[in-house]
Amino acid sequence: MSVARVTEIISSSSKGFDDAVEKGVKRASKTLKNVSGAWVKDQRVICDNGKISEYRVTLKVTFILED
Repeated sequence: MSVARVTEIISSSSKGFDDAVEKGVKRASKTLKNVSGAWVKDQRVICDNGKISEYRVTLKVTFILED
């Protein structure tokens, strides 16, 4: 039986929410072993002079613990 852990991270992108999610999972996978999934807890945008300058997502990243 596997045991998993969940950690929360925030990732951002100037392109869009999908890109922010991809960047977050990619970066988490560099530090965490056995990343098995992630879900988006929150989305928000940062605006500058009435235009969106940054897309941010809060991710709950799940990874399997090694024995």
